[in-house]
Amino acid sequence: MTNKHGPTRGDLKFRLGFSLLGLALVGAALAVRGLPQGPGGWEAIGLGTLFFGGTLVWTLRKLIRRDHS
Repeated sequence: MTNKHGPTRGDLKFRLGFSLLGLALVGAALAVRGLPQGPGGWEAIGLGTLFFGGTLVWTLRKLIRRDHS
């Protein structure tokens, strides 16, 4: 049975690229600016990492599934 609803493979590939780019930018910000000095900086880094990392894992799971069309 094919899934007629949800994102297409093209959409998932875009999300994968977007997630990788976002994680790379978080890493670049850490490399350029160094570790955050206050709790707000840690919150921004943590939320960015959780969002882009979570999207990356979710997208990879969807792309690996065999029955996804």
